[in-house]
Parts: sequence; C-alpha cells; structure tokens
Amino acid sequence: MKADSLYELVVGLEVHAQLLTNSKLFSGDANRFGDAPNTNVSPIVLGHPGTLPKMNEQAIGHAVKMGLLCGSEIARTNYFARKNYFYPDLPKGYQISQHTTPICIGGDVTIRTTEGSRSIRLTRIHLEEDAGKSIHDAADHYTCLDYNRAGVPLVEIVTEPDIRSAEEAFAFLTELRKLVRWIGVCDGNMEEGSLRCDANISLRLKGDTAYGTKVEVKNLNSIRNVRKAIEIEAARIEAKLLRGETILQETRGFDADKETTYSIRTKEDADDYRYFPDPDLTPFILTETDIERYRAELPMLPEQWVESLQQQFGLSEYDARQLTEDAELVHYFAAIAAVSPHYKAIANWLLGPARSYANEHDTPIHTLPVTPEQWQVLIELVQNGEISFSAAATRLFPALLTKTGSDPKALAIALNLLQTSDAGELEAWIDEVLLSMADKVLEYKKGKKGLIGLFMGEVKKRSKGKADPKRTNDILIQKLNA
Repeated sequence: MKADSLYELVVGLEVHAQLLTNSKLFSGDANRFGDAPNTNVSPIVLGHPGTLPKMNEQAIGHAVKMGLLCGSEIARTNYFARKNYFYPDLPKGYQISQHTTPICIGGDVTIRTTEGSRSIRLTRIHLEEDAGKSIHDAADHYTCLDYNRAGVPLVEIVTEPDIRSAEEAFAFLTELRKLVRWIGVCDGNMEEGSLRCDANISLRLKGDTAYGTKVEVKNLNSIRNVRKAIEIEAARIEAKLLRGETILQETRGFDADKETTYSIRTKEDADDYRYFPDPDLTPFILTETDIERYRAELPMLPEQWVESLQQQFGLSEYDARQLTEDAELVHYFAAIAAVSPHYKAIANWLLGPARSYANEHDTPIHTLPVTPEQWQVLIELVQNGEISFSAAATRLFPALLTKTGSDPKALAIALNLLQTSDAGELEAWIDEVLLSMADKVLEYKKGKKGLIGLFMGEVKKRSKGKADPKRTNDILIQKLNA
C-alpha cells in the first residue's frame, strides 16, 4: 500500500504446518514425502466402512510444543470434530479437525521489520489431518488424485488480523518457519507443501475500527509469493473501492507467473461445514505433568541463544541474530567455540567464507566437512599471523573441503601459504618493489604518506601473500624514511 493511500491494509494469516511424525494422524500409514502416488494409504485414510481412527501421540506433543513456544494457553480437555465438505481429494467426505476447540489458544510471534519489532497475536493453533492432492497436469483429460498426503498431521496456526503490510506478513512467515524448524516439529519446506499459507486480506479507511470485507487467497507456496499476493490483491481491492464497487467475500487463487489473483469460489462460513464431535474419537486429556514434560523437551530457543551469544561470547546483536537463523548453525558455532577462544573470528568465518561456500553449493553450513578441531587450527593460524586471512579464505579453506580430515597447518605448508617474518626475505621483496616504483618513492618522501598502502600491496603480490604484514610495514617505513 502506498503511504498516501486512503486505506489501511488488514491481513490475517492461516498457516498449515505438516508435523514431522513417523505416521499419519489417525492411522499407521507412513508420513513420508516423495513416495509413489497412493502407496502410503490404508482403509482408514480412505474412509472405508467399519474402520476406526486412532490418535497419534507424537502429533499431540508437537502441537503442545508449538503452543508453549508461542506462549499459548494449552487446552487440558480436547476433542476432534468432523468438518464436512466435498472435494475429490478428501476421501472420507469430511476432514477431522479441531477448528472449534483448539489445543492452543492465543499466543503471539514477535517479528522484526524495517519499522522495528512487534508482536503478532495468534487466535489459535489446532490439530487436523491434511487432505490428499489433486494433480491437474498428469493426464490430458483427467484430474489425478494422490492420497499419500491424506491424513498427514497438521497444525494450523491462525493469526489475529494484526498484520498491516506485505513486509510484516513476510517477516511473520520467515520467523514462524524458523521456529517450527528450530523445535523440530516441521521441516518448513514450502516447495514440498509441508508449510502452506492462506492470507485473509481486507482494506478499511484509515482511522476506521470496523474491518472491511475479507478475501482469502489460498495455498501460497513460498514466502515471496505470500508477500507478492498480498500486494497484488490489496491493489485490486483498493481499485474496486475507489470505483465504488462492492467487495465480495470469496476465495481466490494466485498465479505467480501472471502476477494476478483469480476467483475460485464464494467464501464458506463456519456453519457451512456442519461441525460436530467425531463419534469415533474419544476426547484426550492433557495433564500438568504432560505439559511440563513437553516443555522440558523444548531446546534452548533463538532469543535465549541471542542473549547467550552476546553475554557469554561477546558477539554483537547482529552476529548473534545471524547465527541464530538456523539451529544447526548456532550449535556448530558452539561446538567450535568449545575448542577455540576466538569467538568473533569464528562468527566471521561462519558468516563469511563458510556461508558464501554453502550458498554457492546449496548445502547447510553445519554439514561442511570441517571439524571444530580443524576450525580451531585454521583460525589460530590466522590469529597468530602465520597465514593471511585472504590466503586462508581463498586457498586453505577450499582445500580443507576437498581434502577432508587434513591437518590445516600441514596443508598450509604443502600449499606454501605460511607467512614469513624473516627480515632477509622481506627486505628482498621490499627492495624489488621500491626499485621498480622509484617515482612513487619520491612522492612518498615529498609527503604522500598514503602511498604506503600501495607499497604494501605490491609486496603482498610479489610474496604471494607470504609476507608478514606487520614486519613488512615496519621495514618499509624504515627504508622509506631513511
């Protein structure tokens, strides 16, 4: 929305996160992505008469952990309901859900944008089963159905209509994906559909308190697409309002290639789903002991790590937040910090050369074949001035990645990378440089002291990075001032 717009954007998100369980929510079928179509199915998933569902305790634990993470109230008495609607990929003709009786009530997620940080309130987090998948491009004249996904456990995370920009929606989803990955309840892979988002979008005149008619944009499969879809739909609604047209409550899809939304159907209300308690599933009770057990299983959380990295390791808030973008990365840092006291240097390496390499090769940093002990030696070589950072980053580090298990110092010697502080060698290189740049030497002597950097660079080139910078600088100044 433009700053001078008459309208304020109001957005609420509904995020579906597939839970990392071994089996489905109400059956023993494998919860696994990528298998051949319709191989992870059973009579229970397909809704055959006489079959009875059985609850997945691991999925319940994941939902509780998600609620504890977000500061939600955990419901002690829970039951599942049937949400009735027809769609070809819904084999039973209903979905088993907790929509009206969520396991987690309230809570919030803190986001950070260019405007600062603030909390986005949650309405609820509830458990439900996923539907199957309709595949429209596998056959020319038919829609194909894959029921492998049917029955996979989900948590649906529903926000209050607190989001006021596409940037805030982007920040919320980015933070939420980090959190579900952090505690191990979902892999957050939007491309595979394990994290999906619907956006409820409306506009109201600035200063109004009543909400406008909302439009739901469904099944957004990337965080970038969520931001883009909100921007495009907000612009469409604004244009209609400015023309005096009525906004319909409807469900729309998003075409990322054409950068447009399109109508799918008029929006159902909750009454249309005819919710009623599932007669085949008994209520389940969570005790204080259960909740505290799940709380104890939560790992150290990102904000706790940010505080620890600053206080215990002396890192800046920026470095701390960069390292806590991923749980495995911060644990990798901690493992290296356990054997090396150069904490800032460790952060610089992981957020610099290591991250660049990992991004180029599409691999997580913590999977790089460099052990904490190898990092300790590599960093010590640079800190002690035995090898320049440039040579370490551009030659020694790549060599360690290909010659796994090598001793960094032995490899540096083999690659002839160790710096020398031998006065004889240094003077030979310096004399060559000064002799070849006699005109610059005269300029230096006339007062252009900034040329010292030029001389240093030439010595570095001639020595192929082996000249110790401090000793080189000292000898250079002596000779230039003689």
